[in-house]
Parts: sequence; structure tokens; C-alpha cells
Amino acid sequence: MSESTASLPTPSDEVRQQLDDFRGDFSRLMQEVSKVIVGHEDIVEGTIMALIAGGHVLLEGVPGLGKTLLVRTLADALHLQFSRVQFTPDLMPADLIGTNVVMETPDGRRQFDFQKGPVFSNIVLADEINRATPKTQSALLESMQENSVTVAGTTHKLPQPFLVLATQNPLEMEGTYPLPEAQLDRFFQKLLVPFPTSAEIAEILQRTTEVNTPVAEAVLAGDRILQMRALARQIPIADEVRQYAINLVLATHPDQEYATEMVRRYVRYGSSPRGAQALILGAKIRAILDSRFHVSRDDIKSVAHATLRHRMILNFEGQAENVKADDVIDNMLVSLGKEKAMVAS
Repeated sequence: MSESTASLPTPSDEVRQQLDDFRGDFSRLMQEVSKVIVGHEDIVEGTIMALIAGGHVLLEGVPGLGKTLLVRTLADALHLQFSRVQFTPDLMPADLIGTNVVMETPDGRRQFDFQKGPVFSNIVLADEINRATPKTQSALLESMQENSVTVAGTTHKLPQPFLVLATQNPLEMEGTYPLPEAQLDRFFQKLLVPFPTSAEIAEILQRTTEVNTPVAEAVLAGDRILQMRALARQIPIADEVRQYAINLVLATHPDQEYATEMVRRYVRYGSSPRGAQALILGAKIRAILDSRFHVSRDDIKSVAHATLRHRMILNFEGQAENVKADDVIDNMLVSLGKEKAMVAS
């Protein structure tokens, strides 16, 4: 045990049992989704982690890779209300959050009545979110951050848990709009959906072209998700590990001392403090899944790419040279690792 973890509290038998139950329920949910989804274990795990952490997920990949099916399957595996919104250029904000309409009362008077939009669900699938105009994309900002919607001066709370799972096509495809930086920052993680292997395509064909099509059954309720969320926040983290997460976020900014030469050359601006929050919460859940009651540097590293890749905006030179955010993050992790080794020596 390192000095950084020696002073952390030891979990009681009750907490150990709760952690075991956490891992068991997480595994059950993974297995249920895997009945329908072929491969993409990292994507499924990251999506469930975001749900438990209370964040939102942006799934990016070309059409036909099962992004929408993944979201629908996750909703089927949970006792939660689900809605789907197909984002198109003519979608208006009111189509998403709802609007006030004039209703006639039984006594003949007229009054405004708020008609809730599809965002009033536990799991909202924002399908092909970057095909809608920036005005409609921005309508999600308040709901994603505040878990509420304000219409005509009245604030309406959203149900809990609340998760936005947005899918988007790569920006180079026709008919897409770049998401505003403020909205990107609201996503807990951005997960890249890869093209399946030959073996995975064969399995997909077997599951979808035969007589019996697998269906996921509901295994967890919303209250249980909230309990798991509360438990994850109890996982302690050493000051040294917390500082490592802070340094990693600072390293994404070209004007900070921890920035590498690659960051200074290719990055216009880096992550907000929300990136540090997501790093810590994701790492805490990762620690539970690895049967530990403390957060390690490796936990931070394991969630760094999904947490930071959409929060780093490349400059013109980086875009022109087709630099990937993941490559910049790899460079940062190596640099911070060398710095730790120098301090230790």
C-alpha cells in the first residue's frame, strides 16, 4: 500500500457488501445489454458508468454501427421511461422541451397549460444530434446541466435519473453541424464507436437474420441507479491522486505549465473544471469495478480519453494536420508520468 492510500479509511463489512452488490448489478446490466449488442464492451461499460455518475454520453460513429440500438437496449434493460428524438434541420426547441398551449377549462375559461416534450423522460435518445441547427442543440443545455427546463419563466424539474444519450455522425459527413463548445462540455464522456470486426459482423447477422431475435429484459430500477450513484461518491481519493487529475486537466491548456509541446502547438483551448469532475467520478466507479475502495492514478488514466477528448478544441494547425485529440491525451499522460518518476527519484 502506498503512502497516498495508507491514510484512507477502510470500508466496513456493510460497505463491502454494498460494493459487492454494486459490482453484481453492474455486471447484470452489462450482460443484459450484451444479449442484443455484439461487441462494444467498452462502449456499453462507459455508457453505464455515465448513467451511474449522473452524466450524459455522446456516441460518435458512422451510420449503421448500432449506436441507436445500444441506447434502446439500455432503456429496455432498465425500469425507466425512454423517449427518442430524431434531430433534423427543421426540429424546433419546443418540439424537444415542450410548450405552453391554450386550453379551455370546464367552466369555459381559457388558460395556458404546459405540454411536456420528450425531454421529460429518464433516458432521452438524441439521435443524430448534429443534424439539427445550433438553436435546437442549445435547447438541451439547461436540461443537461440543471436537470430542469424553463418555459415562460416557469421551471419544470426533470425525472431522476436523467440521462441524455446523443449520437452523432462524423463532422465530415453531409448535413451535419458542429456542436457548440458549451454543449460538448455538458457530456460526461464522448465514446467512439468503431467498425465491427469480421467475427462481430457474423454474430450480428446471426442474431438479426434468424427466427429468434434476442431482447433485453429490465433488471434494474431507477431507485437502484440512484443508490449506486450515491455509493460511488463515497469512494475516497488521496490528495495526490486528486492533484494528478487536476494537473491532467491543466495540461490540456496551452498556456499552463503542465502543457506539453504538442498541446501548445495544436490545442486552442482545453477542458473546463467539469472535465476534472468527470475524471474523478469516472475513476471512482472504475475503482469499485476493480474491487478497490480507493482511487488510483490508473483509474484516472482509464477514463481520461473518453472524458477529455471532446473538451479539447484543436486549433487550425491541429485540424489541418489531422491531429487526433486522443494522440494529444496520450502525449499528456506520458509527460505527467515522466514528471512523477522524476519527483520520485
